Amino acid sequence: MPKINYKKVTFELIMVSLGCAIYALSLDMISVPNQLADGGLSGVTLILHHFWNIDMGLATLVLNIPLIILGYRYMGKLLLAYTIWGTVSLSFFLWLWRLFPIITQLNLDHDLFLSAILAGTLSGFGLGIVFRYNGTSGGTDIIARIFQIKFGISSGKMLLLCDAVVLFASLSYLDIKHMMYTLLASFILSRVLDTVQQGAYSARGLLIISDHYQEIAKMIDLELERGFTYLNALGGYQEDEKKVIYVVVSPREIPQIKQLIHHEDPNAFITIFEVHEALGEGFTYKTKKNHFFIRK
Repeated sequence: MPKINYKKVTFELIMVSLGCAIYALSLDMISVPNQLADGGLSGVTLILHHFWNIDMGLATLVLNIPLIILGYRYMGKLLLAYTIWGTVSLSFFLWLWRLFPIITQLNLDHDLFLSAILAGTLSGFGLGIVFRYNGTSGGTDIIARIFQIKFGISSGKMLLLCDAVVLFASLSYLDIKHMMYTLLASFILSRVLDTVQQGAYSARGLLIISDHYQEIAKMIDLELERGFTYLNALGGYQEDEKKVIYVVVSPREIPQIKQLIHHEDPNAFITIFEVHEALGEGFTYKTKKNHFFIRK
């Protein structure tokens, strides 16, 4: 049995609570006062709050209990513990924030566009922290995981289906205008969530196929000071062995490396793709400084 790193687990649980606090603040301070809906279980609690004035924190906790029991057989113990922690944290902060005057101080009733932007940004930031540190806020996250394990349906598709059902039900108390602003908030939420969860630094990966691979690799080292890797490949047409250069650079370096490759081999084949997060020397640490008299 692997040894549990208690410092790591404690830190992750604190960050999950922080993310839930931010998400709950967005719901209490922006979504509820401005009649913006939400997807998943949070959207259900908003519906219950609107029609029957049921406390959102209590509703979140009660509705998650059968989902957690259902998901017990499909989840590992650690993931289940993180889910329970996230669920309790979200319920607690949904109750706590409503006790503070900050909820009524931010008046956005007459600016739904600003409300949607703030709701999407805050909610996405909060949930991004939760997911980045291996937590969930319960609700439809549990349903999505069960369907992925049991039926092979991707979590993304299942979450989208659940959100669509809840948002459609939200039309029972929202007009089209508020629903459109809710969709805007949902779009912003998804973008911010991905950025926080995967890392804000976006790099670019390149695969370079050229007969002059050695010259190109040398110039990458001299001009950009980036590490690279040779990959063995087999040509599909002539079935000849080739060397492929794999390198990761920052977005601002793309024009420079394209010019560099073109100078060495105008016929080189290049593919460029997005890398959501790059860890290691040259990205998370400082690169070596160019010497004025040696390197350009």
